[in-house]
Amino acid sequence: DSLRMREPREDKTGVPQWPRVTKFILSACAATVAELVTFPLDLTKTRLQIQGEAAARQRGSGGAAPGAYRGMIRTAWGIAREEGPRKLWQGATPAIYRHIVYSGGRMLAYEQFRESRVGRNEDGSFPLWKAVFGAVLSGALGQFLASPTDLVKVQMQMEGRRRLEGKPPRVRGAYHAFVKILSEGGIRGLWAGWVPNVQRAALVNLGDLTTYDTVKHFLLRNTSVPDNSACHAVASTCSGLVAAAMGTPADVVKTRIMNQPRDLHGRGLLYKSSVDCLLQSVRGEGLLSLYKGFIPTWTRMAPWSMTFWLTYEQIRKLTGISSF
Repeated sequence: DSLRMREPREDKTGVPQWPRVTKFILSACAATVAELVTFPLDLTKTRLQIQGEAAARQRGSGGAAPGAYRGMIRTAWGIAREEGPRKLWQGATPAIYRHIVYSGGRMLAYEQFRESRVGRNEDGSFPLWKAVFGAVLSGALGQFLASPTDLVKVQMQMEGRRRLEGKPPRVRGAYHAFVKILSEGGIRGLWAGWVPNVQRAALVNLGDLTTYDTVKHFLLRNTSVPDNSACHAVASTCSGLVAAAMGTPADVVKTRIMNQPRDLHGRGLLYKSSVDCLLQSVRGEGLLSLYKGFIPTWTRMAPWSMTFWLTYEQIRKLTGISSF
């Protein structure tokens, strides 16, 4: 009983309204657990996406491409062997910071919209088109606020690879990366790559939140499956697959823009915009380059989604808040 939150207020429609800060904290905690469990897969995905970009530049300049890993398992094994097992979690700190802001914000915004008079129909239902709108809007908002932490995470993830290529380190830690970006590009520099970042988050959130919410409540309304961990696992498996399929192209563009070198004014030296990055990637590497890292993205997103939703649903139940 000591773990249970205070009883919720009810709005004029009789829907329980739990404190917003409670929902924010619980979703941030669930996202932290999911991020720590699956972070090595995120690092592997980022290395694969940048690897293709580097190889294309080497071919264009007539040089020899550096040694490349093929596949998620070989990439992860290569990182652990050449850089050390701990490097599989390099960049985890800003990733957790990011999810505190991003996941806390997106989950709170989506649920507030879903439970509002604007979101709910008169019969209490939440139609699919409103779920799509709410997921896109909440994902874009959450990611815009969290974009600086994502920039720091991507740059830290690439440090091990830079050292192996004989390049000088750019950052020494999360704080140093943040200060360096701020000193070179100012406040605007912290939001470098925010456009593809927000685009990706909107698409991923559309696939994740909309699919989970829709599949879960479809099962509860139309089958005998109870609102338990099995139901949550099925819904989260579907949401992870859809989110990976929708978000991978934007994720490739986002990663490349964030990792590119910049001039003294904070402007990118390789790509002018997300559209320019998209076109260069397709021209240089083909259309399938937009799905580089799809397997590790999906392999990461599936366990991430399942870990997040199972943890989130359980801690909501533990603290006395109704199921999502």
